[in-house]
Amino acid sequence: MAGRPTAVVTGASRGIGRAIALRLAQRYRVVAIARDKSLLNELASAIAAQGGECRPLVVDLAKPASIEKALDDVEADVVVNNAGVITKKPLAKMTSAEWHEMMDVNVSALYHVTRLLLPGMIARRRGHIVNIASIAGRSAFPGGTGYVATKHAVLGFSESLMLEVREFGVKVSVVMPGSVATDMIVGDSTDQSWMLKPEDVAEVVAQILDSPSHALTYQVEVRASNPNPKRS
Repeated sequence: MAGRPTAVVTGASRGIGRAIALRLAQRYRVVAIARDKSLLNELASAIAAQGGECRPLVVDLAKPASIEKALDDVEADVVVNNAGVITKKPLAKMTSAEWHEMMDVNVSALYHVTRLLLPGMIARRRGHIVNIASIAGRSAFPGGTGYVATKHAVLGFSESLMLEVREFGVKVSVVMPGSVATDMIVGDSTDQSWMLKPEDVAEVVAQILDSPSHALTYQVEVRASNPNPKRS
């Protein structure tokens, strides 16, 4: 285990984040960040069972002070900004609390986590930041005023940051999944059998991190290979 680089994964307790943490634990010490202590402990046990190492950190990503306290002593070689929430409803029916929760977790936490860990990467002249966006970052849907706005913001943030830090040996990549069968789709009556699995997205992240040191994969869009399996 000695000498392994460190990967910080936000929103790691479930769904895509959990799958990413499990996948990266094959090569990295994982610092897993989420709000749910019991789920984080389950993740840490699962990683330990496969021979890896996981440090669970219970953090409310909507609170900057909580983020700063948790990451004060962390040096990251990889940061995967995955945490996200969604409230899908027309703007006229959306509460201020629902709007600000999406902005705080999907956008502001991205800034706070990255701002704290980026200086160390620049000083060491190496590191990789992977931001999990969505195909919603370049499209729209009814009821998506808040969520879609946050994912457009992730794309703008990521591209600008990539241009700022690549001269210091730090890479920035953004992954844009299509529909993924996770808890975020709870209540949706749509058949989820055709959707991407969280492990599919995790594998893409691992492949990006394994790219040659002189090459940067900036943006990857990931879709299900067959959205109409009954017609095949």
